[in-house]
Amino acid sequence: MDDKFPMTPTGHRKLKAELRQVRDVDRHENVREIEAALEHGDLKENAEYHAAKERQAQINGRMRMLEYRLANAVVIDPATVKSEKVAFGATVTLTDAESEEEVVYSIVGEDEADVARGLINVNSPVARAMIGKMEGDEILVKLPRGDREFELMSVEFKPVS
Repeated sequence: MDDKFPMTPTGHRKLKAELRQVRDVDRHENVREIEAALEHGDLKENAEYHAAKERQAQINGRMRMLEYRLANAVVIDPATVKSEKVAFGATVTLTDAESEEEVVYSIVGEDEADVARGLINVNSPVARAMIGKMEGDEILVKLPRGDREFELMSVEFKPVS
């Protein structure tokens, strides 16, 4: 696979911290859970053992996924981008053409997205519709619940927190 995962420095730090937590804390706690469950004897009917082994599989899967994403990360610092066009890392201000409501979004990597905080996935329909656009452009976003039109009010590149 030749997957690349764009992310901001903040997103990269958070993934590294999660990997350390999973590898150095969660995995060791799970080993202790398995050892404690083994002391209860018969493994065929030992629900604690089976639950701990299932958790072990989940921990190992999450750890592999985090390692893969970090190994294939493309860290882009929005503060270093010089562009008038919307691209990864841009913080944009949009005005909804229908409601005239103003929204601010920062375009970030998949693992960093948090719509409630205004952080949208670079692969989301809204972000895809904005890529390459400039201040003043009209943007038509095709969403499952219908099309929405926005005006792009501003584009800036600054650190994402």
